[in-house]
Amino acid sequence: MTTVYETMYILRPDLGEEQVEQAITKYQNLLREQGAEDIQIQNRGKRRLAYEIKKHRDGIYIQFNYIAPATVVAPLERAMRLSEEVIRYMTIKQEVQEAKPAKVGAATE
Repeated sequence: MTTVYETMYILRPDLGEEQVEQAITKYQNLLREQGAEDIQIQNRGKRRLAYEIKKHRDGIYIQFNYIAPATVVAPLERAMRLSEEVIRYMTIKQEVQEAKPAKVGAATE
């Protein structure tokens, strides 16, 4: 069964534009290899962190929205945990409202 997920991660603020693109591509490819589909990427840019993380006050926020089986999340988060460029990450399962079918034969008067 596939589910809709959102993964938000924060990259170190000292990374160059090219390094940021490489990191995005790396995780996007990892998702594809694991069977994720409809990957939407949003680079939210450099922002001030609410509190210091690993001696950084700023971070580059990246958001992925994708449809994937549940087995995708663990390898993605493991790669981010072992990465030098990612300072924080979080994946949440999206609640998707399915359209309810209209009642058949309902009187409309």
